[in-house]
Amino acid sequence: MTIEFASSARSSLGVEWELALVDTDSGDLRQVAQTVLDAVAPADGSQHPAIRQELLLNTVEVVSGVCERVPDAMADLAAGIALVREVADPLRVELMSAGTHPFAHWGNQKVTDKARYATLIDRTQWWGRQMLIYGVHVHVGIEDRDKVLPILNALLAYYPHLLALSASSPFWDGRDTGYASNRALLFQQLPTAGLPFTTIGSWTDLEHYVGDMLHTGVIDDFDEIRWDLRPSPKFGTLEMRICDGISNALELGAVAALTHCLVEFLSRLIDAGEALPSISPWFLAENKWRSARYGLEAIVILDEAGTEELVTDHLLELLGLLAPVAADLGCVSELDGIREIIATGGSYRRQRAVAAGSGGALDAVVAHLVAEFRAGRPLPPG
Repeated sequence: MTIEFASSARSSLGVEWELALVDTDSGDLRQVAQTVLDAVAPADGSQHPAIRQELLLNTVEVVSGVCERVPDAMADLAAGIALVREVADPLRVELMSAGTHPFAHWGNQKVTDKARYATLIDRTQWWGRQMLIYGVHVHVGIEDRDKVLPILNALLAYYPHLLALSASSPFWDGRDTGYASNRALLFQQLPTAGLPFTTIGSWTDLEHYVGDMLHTGVIDDFDEIRWDLRPSPKFGTLEMRICDGISNALELGAVAALTHCLVEFLSRLIDAGEALPSISPWFLAENKWRSARYGLEAIVILDEAGTEELVTDHLLELLGLLAPVAADLGCVSELDGIREIIATGGSYRRQRAVAAGSGGALDAVVAHLVAEFRAGRPLPPG
């Protein structure tokens, strides 16, 4: 089969932010997404371009337009959030983002009434119903289809950096899982989810894979390939789906800037005829587990030789390497937010500190996440 890759400006950018709708008083999830979507819908009844439905009725997704710079994408998201708040505030509903809700039970959540969601739940059963998770997706435009898979495979070397920075799901169904990102390991239980196949090295390989998946009924369309990092042919982008939900705008801007800069950096390596970073599939799988388990305390594997380094130390080295790219892309300030994530220890650590300081009260954790979302930055526990 043939998969067309849409025309896209080099290093154009789009950001998608999944938000939980939580009750102002109890902190539990509220099933009011359809109310929000109906209220913001255009007069013709179509879906608002910046506010989208998701699998569960406790969730809305706010998306940016196609932007050149991270600050522009963040401004788009802020405008979309303001629209959602106009509807949510009178309902006494707050907005929150984290990889998982700290105490809500998955069995109490309602699925959006849409055929593709019903099909997903029917096929995946218990695991599908467990998908009470939230993430962030960052699209970066690739101007040449032949660059897409080489950049994808090279970007996997930085998988643990992105997951560790965003890890925000230590709690599940009222319990501390011991993981920084429980979401990362939950999500990979779905068919076609998880790490991409690094053996797919050319566009022809990708077309063959998709053709096989369609022929055997594994998927009905390309969007059902739920890799953590995947091409998005209809947008002409590489889509980074590694990250947990991010609780505030400063940290989201930092992760978006890191993604933006890494893709452009790798694209420049290709232009210069230089070798791209690579990592063996077995090291990649170990890095995913380490960053999900330990977050910013993870010691990650950097290369084929098995060189290891604390992920925060390597991130600080990476910031120096990417500084000229950030200057060219207009995201110097946003990329510098990586330092604040490291300094504040990441969302998973702050959530645990709030729980410990409140005698294990997870509604206090939700209140802290809500406060961070409103403040637009990480806040000290307590």
